[in-house]
Amino acid sequence: MDKKTKVLIADDHGLMRQGLISLLKDETDIDIVGTVESGESAVNLAKEKSPDVILMDIVMRGMTGIEATRWIKEQNPKIKIILISSEVSKDFITLGIKSGIDGYLPKDSDKETLLQAIHKVMQGERHFSAEITALVFEDFYLKEKVGKGLPTKKASELSKREEEVLVLIAEGKTLKQIAEMLFISVKTVETHKMHIQDKLGLNNTAQLVMYAIEHDLIAVNKKKT
Repeated sequence: MDKKTKVLIADDHGLMRQGLISLLKDETDIDIVGTVESGESAVNLAKEKSPDVILMDIVMRGMTGIEATRWIKEQNPKIKIILISSEVSKDFITLGIKSGIDGYLPKDSDKETLLQAIHKVMQGERHFSAEITALVFEDFYLKEKVGKGLPTKKASELSKREEEVLVLIAEGKTLKQIAEMLFISVKTVETHKMHIQDKLGLNNTAQLVMYAIEHDLIAVNKKKT
């Protein structure tokens, strides 16, 4: 018997989770290993279940689906992640590509399209719907994914707000905590983070933390001799 594809569903709307379950439950080659309603839970369950594919909502309470994708990909890049959004936004697509997504689908996609996306990413390909492909070409994807072609700027060109966000990220604050501390939205924090990475030529959270340490932006506790 062929190995089933283990699928994890992450969406903070119960009806959406139930809808995806209904679409996939009768597929003999798919095994739904869990459902969660937050980015934090997706990160935790991904560690526990090691799914093959995660169907990830973007806008969720707490950690966004894009931030959750970044964390999961850093921990296990073999997990395939398909973002599913009610909004086809170039900003979301760009952020998703930077975080390492394998596909992006509108929430109004039909069952056939969903199954096609799952099968394609399992074969090592990427899957974007037709309207998303119209916004983003393949060479754009490659440039964003590996960080090529992005403008390289000096750290001194970070805005005051970007410096604040960088320090808070390096201190281990979540996007939600940063948003609450700075009285801005989680989406705005995510956008600031994207701009910081672009300006500094960095690709992930771990590199941001190392940059902050190396440039003495945060204090690191050291044992006194």
